[in-house]
Amino acid sequence: MKEIGFHEKNAVLDADFIIVLLPAGKGSHIEFGIALGQGKKVYLHSPNDDLNNLETTSTFYHLSSVKKSNGTIDELISRITKKQMTFN
Repeated sequence: MKEIGFHEKNAVLDADFIIVLLPAGKGSHIEFGIALGQGKKVYLHSPNDDLNNLETTSTFYHLSSVKKSNGTIDELISRITKKQMTFN
């Protein structure tokens, strides 16, 4: 487990951005926190509008470095592709 954790942490540190798919487990939220702490862009996606539901959301989901998305995975891929192309 220690070695897996080491590789997962380094993968987040080496990434240009991360994508978190909700509902996400504790490991995903730890990666989310590492990415935020490192100033990386986070794409947060939910198939529904749980991101804006006061009972299920987190304050961290609403920071400016978090790009929220809901809908299908295909819609998410399209949004990320368009956004990343504007940064290159």
